[in-house]
Amino acid sequence: MYHKLYPILFLSAFILCSCKSLYNEAYQKPDLVDSKLTRSTKKLHKKLYVLSKKGFAIGQQDATSYGIRWKQNDSTLLKKSDMMDLSGDFPAVFGFDIGHIELGDTKNLDSVNFVTMKKLITEAYKEGGLITVSWHADNPITNGSSWDTIPAVNKIISKGEYKEKYNLWIERVAKFFKSLKYRGRKIPVIFRPYHEMNGSWFWWGANNCIPEDYKKLWIETITSLRDEHKVHNLLYAYSPNWLNQDEDYLKYYPGDNYVDILGIDIYDFEDSENYKNALKNDLNLLKTIATAKNKLYALTETGLDKIDTTNWFTNVLYPTVKNSGISWVLFWRNARESHHYIPFQGQKNATDFIKFAEFPKTLFLKDIKEL
Repeated sequence: MYHKLYPILFLSAFILCSCKSLYNEAYQKPDLVDSKLTRSTKKLHKKLYVLSKKGFAIGQQDATSYGIRWKQNDSTLLKKSDMMDLSGDFPAVFGFDIGHIELGDTKNLDSVNFVTMKKLITEAYKEGGLITVSWHADNPITNGSSWDTIPAVNKIISKGEYKEKYNLWIERVAKFFKSLKYRGRKIPVIFRPYHEMNGSWFWWGANNCIPEDYKKLWIETITSLRDEHKVHNLLYAYSPNWLNQDEDYLKYYPGDNYVDILGIDIYDFEDSENYKNALKNDLNLLKTIATAKNKLYALTETGLDKIDTTNWFTNVLYPTVKNSGISWVLFWRNARESHHYIPFQGQKNATDFIKFAEFPKTLFLKDIKEL
């Protein structure tokens, strides 16, 4: 019986042939941000490379934290997700957000307890899943949310008046990442801070922060985590929002030495033709830039809220991304029936998602578990 995992196993047998070294002719040593990365984090990068040669990993934000008409508790760790209930498998990529960790709170901005989050991350990693973490940090000047657009970046970089406060925030972020362990070893994570910076809805966004200050914020944040706090289990992902015509993807780019993975966030706002065109154009551009820089790349956020377009997964998304070369695609969260990005039982695109999950290039947890 054919299984879509078989070609990956043949490919990985070639690429992963050496037990002593991660690198060989097929997968040569990449230039990564952190020269002191843990071996498991290096393996994460290689795993992303391997699976991108066969297809792309399917992910969802908060897939095991909550869903439609249910919320996680510690007795249901990795036993419940809307994706699992529908398709029979968990996502390969598990997305989490650490917004409010900077405040010392016990729960994130979506009321997910950080202790439970650590358990979910550990369980997902134990089962072979990939972890990606975003950070919707509060505005450090006003104490408002990420969407409080009062300019703040220039006051937390260099010797800004709120630099000391921001340093404490980074210390708390570092403590969280260093606490993620399985069998005594740190869990590798793809960290995606300060995303969609070319939009203006966050305090670090375009109209609220000049590009040079954004670059300083990124570099100082990564340098502090890596060098001062000795966090060595992170790959760093840079992810603008979809590009307007003639917009420069690299306008806010801090440089090759501070980015491991290139990403982009593209949503369908109930205009599928426009969405498909944006996907095609932006992913082609992303591929060109990533290839030139020898970086992995991904569709770091996407989806159609409430998924009202018939056969959206099979007719809109899949044909556009199947040959794009992305390592993963991350659908956004299932917060409630009025705000969800993965179908649930009875939703109009439930059958369509099941068909999407059976395509050879859509890789779920079972498909990547053995890599």
